[in-house]
Amino acid sequence: MKSFTAKNTTFVLMSQHVLSYIYLSLFFLFLQNTVIAQRTIDHTLKILNKESVPYIQPDSLKSNDNQILLDAREIEEFQVSHLQNAIWVGNKEFNPEKVLETVEDKNQPIVVYCSIGVRSEDIGEKLLELGYTNVQNLYGGIFEWKNKDGSVYNLQGIETDSVHAYNKLWGRLLKKGIKVYEP
Repeated sequence: MKSFTAKNTTFVLMSQHVLSYIYLSLFFLFLQNTVIAQRTIDHTLKILNKESVPYIQPDSLKSNDNQILLDAREIEEFQVSHLQNAIWVGNKEFNPEKVLETVEDKNQPIVVYCSIGVRSEDIGEKLLELGYTNVQNLYGGIFEWKNKDGSVYNLQGIETDSVHAYNKLWGRLLKKGIKVYEP
C-alpha cells in the first residue's frame, strides 16, 4: 500500500510541476508578444532582425523607381493592398523557381517588404542565397511606408487607405491608414 501512495504522490507532484511549467511558458509567450508588438517599429526590428539584408528607408524608395518590389506577406494581406507594381512572393509559399523566372537579372535592384520588415528579411536572405546581388529590405515594411504617407493600391490598381494589419498586436505599429484584419 505504501508504494501505491508514493507513486500517487510522485505523480501529483510531477503533474503540478508540468502544469506550472506550462502556465509559466504561456505567460512569458503572452508577455513577449505584448511587449514586442506594443513598442516602436525601430525597437521591434532591433529585437527580431539580424540586419542580414541591407535596409532601404521608405523615403529613398519613393525617389527610386527602377527597383523590383517583392511582397513577402500572406496573399490575404497582399489582396487588401500593396505597393504599386509589387509582385507577390509570399513567405511560407515562397517559390524560388518563380522568382528566378520573373527576375532573370541577378543584379537587378530588388526591394522586399512585408508588414514591418521581419518576414521580408527572411525572403531577402533566400534571394541572396539564390545569387541575387542587389537585395534590400524596406525598413518598417508597408506599415512604415503608409505611416510616412506612401501610397498603397488594391488588386484593381486603385489607391486605397486600407492596409492589412496582420493582427491587433502588430497593427498597433500602423499609425496611418485603415487597419484591416481580414481580407
